[in-house]
Amino acid sequence: MIKDVQKTFDDRNIAIQKVGVKDVETLLNIERKGQKTSQKVYAKAKMSVYLPSNYKGTHMSRFIEILEDYRKKNLIGVDIKKMLEDMKIKLESKSAYLKFDFKYFIKKSAPKSSLEALMSYDCYFEGTLDEDDNYTFYLGAKVPVTTLCPCSKEISDFGAHNQRAIVSAKVSYPEDKHIWLEDLIKDIESCASCEVYSLLKREDEKFVTERAYQNPKFVEDVIRDTVIKFENNPVIDYWEVEIEALESIHNHCAWAKQKKST
Repeated sequence: MIKDVQKTFDDRNIAIQKVGVKDVETLLNIERKGQKTSQKVYAKAKMSVYLPSNYKGTHMSRFIEILEDYRKKNLIGVDIKKMLEDMKIKLESKSAYLKFDFKYFIKKSAPKSSLEALMSYDCYFEGTLDEDDNYTFYLGAKVPVTTLCPCSKEISDFGAHNQRAIVSAKVSYPEDKHIWLEDLIKDIESCASCEVYSLLKREDEKFVTERAYQNPKFVEDVIRDTVIKFENNPVIDYWEVEIEALESIHNHCAWAKQKKST
């Protein structure tokens, strides 16, 4: 019988909070708003478990085995909680962590010409299962938006500097509730000076330029408005939001972050 080195005793008395695999390429099944069937998207998985101080290592291959098992059943991403439960059992651990990072595409219409094009967003599903089997799920998205500086508009005879900003949001909600990525992204976009689009014709460009000028916002404004959206959403029980504005006239970025007090 081949020796199981991972299970041999370690005398350094240091437990490891998270150990596992990351950047595992896989296909994720994801539900889309308004569609009855799930679709597959390319994703990268990060999986880890708690390692007791007396074990030398964890069994890395078992993470991949679990992913393959769910892939064959066409269930990767459909039941994050069950995957975490299997990780705890098969890796003999008291807690487990799982995250899927993926590109999410939404068909978006230009504001005036109504021409459609796909818009991509970096998103993720994240789940934890602790030693008491308390399950927490997080939905995350990075949303590009436009911000226009209120100070620049106020002090300039004409024009105002504007830039693309990235709003990163992470929300959690009860197991019996659901938030669509489409709705989360739309709420964030509504808090900016203007949305960002993939395809714009001249009439669209005129609209978004003027829309941003009429709706100037600091990063502080965007993050406060986003917080209000999240606080007024009865489904969300925890949130984090961060914004980074890639300044067009400064050699630095403007930045803000806020999370719900627990």
